Amino acid sequence: MREDFLWTSFSFSDKIMTLKMIKLFNTITAKKEIFKSLKRNRVSIYTCGPTVYWYAHLGNFKTYIFEDILRRTLKYNRYKIKQVMNITDVEDKIIKKSQSERKSISRITEPYTKIFFHDLKKINIEKAEFFPKATDHIKEMINIIKTLLKKGVAYKGLDGSIYFNVSKFKNYGKLSKLNKREIILGARVSSDEYKKEEAQDFVLWKSKKPNEPYWPSPFGEGRPGWHIECSAMAIKYLGASFDIHAGAVDLIFPHHENEIAQSEAATGKKFANYWIHGEHILVDGQKMSKSLGNFYTLRDIENKKINPLAFRYFVLNSHYRSKLNFTWPALESAQSALDNLYEIISQLKNTGKNNKKMVNFFKENFLKSINDDLNTPKALSVLWQIIKEPRFSDKDKKQLITEFDKVLSLGLSSIKPFKIPLKIKELAGQREILRNNKQFIPADTLRKKIERLGYIVEDTEKGPKVRKIINH
Repeated sequence: MREDFLWTSFSFSDKIMTLKMIKLFNTITAKKEIFKSLKRNRVSIYTCGPTVYWYAHLGNFKTYIFEDILRRTLKYNRYKIKQVMNITDVEDKIIKKSQSERKSISRITEPYTKIFFHDLKKINIEKAEFFPKATDHIKEMINIIKTLLKKGVAYKGLDGSIYFNVSKFKNYGKLSKLNKREIILGARVSSDEYKKEEAQDFVLWKSKKPNEPYWPSPFGEGRPGWHIECSAMAIKYLGASFDIHAGAVDLIFPHHENEIAQSEAATGKKFANYWIHGEHILVDGQKMSKSLGNFYTLRDIENKKINPLAFRYFVLNSHYRSKLNFTWPALESAQSALDNLYEIISQLKNTGKNNKKMVNFFKENFLKSINDDLNTPKALSVLWQIIKEPRFSDKDKKQLITEFDKVLSLGLSSIKPFKIPLKIKELAGQREILRNNKQFIPADTLRKKIERLGYIVEDTEKGPKVRKIINH
């Protein structure tokens, strides 16, 4: 396969797109830096993907949306992209679920992998070039572990498992900025569970246990540790050194810290140049997570008749490095704002004189916003300025909306002019009469009928408002 086919991009005819600097906040240096790729006009990105034992929740999708904006911003700046997003299909939680449900690992992971891809599509997340599964890369993991053993930075524990010796890696902690005591306190696996020499050491290969999946290896039957999976897949598809590693802030330690240690110890090269991390979604002041049971999925959104893209709009209104508090009223407000946006766009005609000077001015502002560490709230404000600008023709507005939506991806470019059909208006009128007569049950029946036809009736102080369900 030609390498060119592994990289995706899009370009623009406008000279204005010949570009500015992109600044990204690099976790490892703790500051915003001007982005420079290892290869001219090409960017290699590794993003941590889902552990497929259950539905991905909205907190996960906040991360995936920010990574999608990163990808789209780089493409908007004419970079060709090679992105890898791994699928973790063997891990402690998966094994625990397969044991409790008495199902094979694949019967647990395959359905949720398919659902994950469907969910990506619902919120307009562009597919990565590669979605490697951990179980397809055991050989690559074993090879890295063999190298680490040979170099003396890994050892075999009393239980037969293989561990990485943190004391042998000089710069351990450079990403998370933790000292040795903090590292020991935050060690993911307790000394009681695995027979390792030091609390901060982490497992590379877990020795075979009853009723768990296992693979043969030169150091005994077993399965890989979680951290080695990402190193193996990143190195295979992107090489020993690549441009960007992205994920959520909770992965900084120990996962990403351990990836750096084992990868750089094995290859002798710098693993990733830029480490980009997104903050969490909070529910009642706590991180949304499966372990706390305070999570919601896209199914919960759809059950409330909310467009999944309203969640994307909700996320884009906050900077990716800011915590975002989730409430249903806030999401409903995002739905209303997006509906308003759709309605305005649907009324635009492809007419009017071109004001090239103003078009270029707003293009520059949008570009400046997204290139400043993916400042999507500011980029959205530029979009709204365009829509409200009276000196702009409909033609110019449509052109800019279509252009900017290549980054925002809110479905704005696909909005077509439409009018509420007479039949729907009549049904809404009949429902309002029933409501005024306090006949709420038949009124609700009519509301459901209108929804089945692809429209929603909203009750406002000025009377009922009918809107089309986008993508119905």
